[in-house]
Amino acid sequence: MGTEREVMLTGIGGQGVQLAAQVLARAATREGRQVMLFGVYSGMMRGGNSDSTVVVGDGPLQAPPLISRTWSAIVLHHKYWSSVRDRLRPGSLLVVNTPVFEDTVDRDSWTVFDVPATSTAIELGSPMTASMVITGAYVAITGLVSLDAAIAGMRDAVPPYRQQHVEANDAAIRAGHDLAVGAGWLGAAPAFGERALT
Repeated sequence: MGTEREVMLTGIGGQGVQLAAQVLARAATREGRQVMLFGVYSGMMRGGNSDSTVVVGDGPLQAPPLISRTWSAIVLHHKYWSSVRDRLRPGSLLVVNTPVFEDTVDRDSWTVFDVPATSTAIELGSPMTASMVITGAYVAITGLVSLDAAIAGMRDAVPPYRQQHVEANDAAIRAGHDLAVGAGWLGAAPAFGERALT
């Protein structure tokens, strides 16, 4: 039986949670892994809850996309994160968008990385790309997918009527990856391999 890794993403509508999940799912598929993706969002376009779950495996997947426990989480906003928090097991990886997150996290129970995704996106001149910044950081930290696959996955995921955002998204993914590398986090919580975070 292969290894499965779950990532739950949460935020509010308009932050790009669903795009980030698509990027990871499409990137993992490009690299030959098995993938399941399940997105949930409220009827509000902006401001409502937006959650997504991606399950990635190096063999046939056993877990359904609705999971009771998760290996990792990406949290873009605190507003609706309680359902994700309750699914983190001891030792789970948590990547938090610190500029807008206004809750506490249990740093003794989880492996936590604070990523200034929103402020980095603003510095890049593209405030709407915070989800891509945090995705780039997550990719560097975990190696769940490669940087090149993440960028290709993003290009696959962006619909034709939003192609004008592709280059800004590309820059944001790279900036998040570089931020994590600069912080010494490259491979800090590997998804697969001998050093994998369990």
